[in-house]
Amino acid sequence: MSASNANVGELIDRSHVVVCCGTGGVGKTTASAVLALAAARRGRNAVVVTIDPAKRLADTLGLEELGDTAREIDRDRWDPSDTAPAEGRLSALMLDTRATFDGLVHKHAESPEQAERILANRFYRNIAGALSGTQEYMAMEKLHELHDEGGFDLIVVDTPPTRHALDFLDAPARLTRLLDNRIFRLLMMPTRRSLRLASLAVQTFLRTVAKVIGSEVIDDIVAFFRAFEGMEHGFRERAANVTALLAAPTTAFVLVTSPRRDAVGEAEFFAERLRESDLSVDVLIVNRVHPDFGGQRTPLELRVRAVEITEVANRCDDSEAAVRLALRYENLADYVSLGQHERDELARAGDRIGAGVVTFVPSLAHDVFDIAALDAVGRHLVG
Repeated sequence: MSASNANVGELIDRSHVVVCCGTGGVGKTTASAVLALAAARRGRNAVVVTIDPAKRLADTLGLEELGDTAREIDRDRWDPSDTAPAEGRLSALMLDTRATFDGLVHKHAESPEQAERILANRFYRNIAGALSGTQEYMAMEKLHELHDEGGFDLIVVDTPPTRHALDFLDAPARLTRLLDNRIFRLLMMPTRRSLRLASLAVQTFLRTVAKVIGSEVIDDIVAFFRAFEGMEHGFRERAANVTALLAAPTTAFVLVTSPRRDAVGEAEFFAERLRESDLSVDVLIVNRVHPDFGGQRTPLELRVRAVEITEVANRCDDSEAAVRLALRYENLADYVSLGQHERDELARAGDRIGAGVVTFVPSLAHDVFDIAALDAVGRHLVG
């Protein structure tokens, strides 16, 4: 395990996909933007995509808004000194679940008529975009699109808070299980006669649901699934490709946390779930740690200095200034001790998590709201 920010630079140089995960409020979006920005300045064509519907990424990059397609950011905004290699580029986008789903239908339907049947379906228009799991499925599709067609050297994925990030990572497998589900296959049968020949259990299930939500809704749902006839193979194939992409050596997982006990616990939970999928955390970023105020001086050295100053103060007629200075040394010793304890505890958490690299970003005196603030974080994170 290393704390060198050079290792983070190596990570963004060699990776094709970097997945940033972490609980809410730990600076995950900031870290994602910093990594993409650093990659662009090192000459890579980088894109950062946020699955989190909050506008944090757009605000951080100083943009009014982000759409569902990659938007290249003007070079003058992120490279004002004009020192980055000419081939470096920076783009960003925010996942729009419904727009991605619509685009997917238009792109992969076997005919314009099939696409229109799906888009005109009442179940699709009113419910499908809000169903549990739809956002994660569409995030999977967007990652596949950026990898397969975007031409990007590096794709940085800013996921939702940890437990939802796990839904994103599990989306390919869940989609495959859905396509293999017996009820789904029966609903995909193209004729009413086929449905009548379905098992008694399926018919009973549909009749029971129809009593609750109405037979018209059931008809819409059945029509919705059947409208996808012939497209399910493409869904299955892309899900398999994304599963392979997430497990590829060029994909790295960056876990962002803070010194808060609950955030560290969530990070350890996420790392354990990754291990269950034969994946691992490449970098653990601990954000907002106490700065190392003491430099090369230990808390003991600072306290000894405070005692020395106090002894001098006791021999002086005007000791008020010396007493104040001694108290400041004591206060500094407390901060240095706290920072060292914090880093030691977090390094042990890094061992439990199994991160190859642990790096610390100190608390800053200002919020991260523009490129200059991203640079301040980047100096600690990447160098």
